[in-house]
Amino acid sequence: MKIQIAGIVEESCVDGSGIRFTVFLQGCLRHCKGCHNPTTHDLNGGKTVDTSDIINKIKDNPILTGLTLSGGEPLLQIKPAIELAQAAKNFGLDVWLYTGFKFKEIPNDANELLKLVDVVVDGEYIDELRDLNLNFRGPSNQWIIFLNHKR
Repeated sequence: MKIQIAGIVEESCVDGSGIRFTVFLQGCLRHCKGCHNPTTHDLNGGKTVDTSDIINKIKDNPILTGLTLSGGEPLLQIKPAIELAQAAKNFGLDVWLYTGFKFKEIPNDANELLKLVDVVVDGEYIDELRDLNLNFRGPSNQWIIFLNHKR
């Protein structure tokens, strides 16, 4: 399956707990002032890759503890995000999702993805609320939400 990405960080320790494979999905309609990743906004920007190539990179790295889907806005590419999250779960990894949506406003078409996600960091970036003392998020309006799934 094809996915539009802005980039990948193969071993990150700032995009969630542990050592994470972070995929920055391309495309965001919010255009938040002070956005950390403004190059991800253009829906036609970035590059198109095959999800199987990303999955193989994840599979080949034995030190990873998780996958992070960030952006841009990952919920604009639900199907490839589900494919990546499912592969990560199959490899025994946890999945973090960064979204500009508040948790209660996440569209219903993301329910299948949310079943695979362990942690959601929600809320758009508000530059005036930026707090460098917060772990794994920028502004204080964003919440880290741990989802409890029965396995």
